[in-house]
Amino acid sequence: MIAAEQKARTTYDNLLRLIDDPDVRDPIKFLRQREVTHFQRFGDTKRILSNTK
Repeated sequence: MIAAEQKARTTYDNLLRLIDDPDVRDPIKFLRQREVTHFQRFGDTKRILSNTK
């Protein structure tokens, strides 16, 4: 799952490099931040689960 978040974030970053319209950029920025948050939460959960074994 973590790889999917990284891939999505990279896609959003690439789109942001190409798009100038703020009305299009703002939702893409939101989606990119959401992927960053998911990545962090999955990493936190993975660490917690690996420490409970």
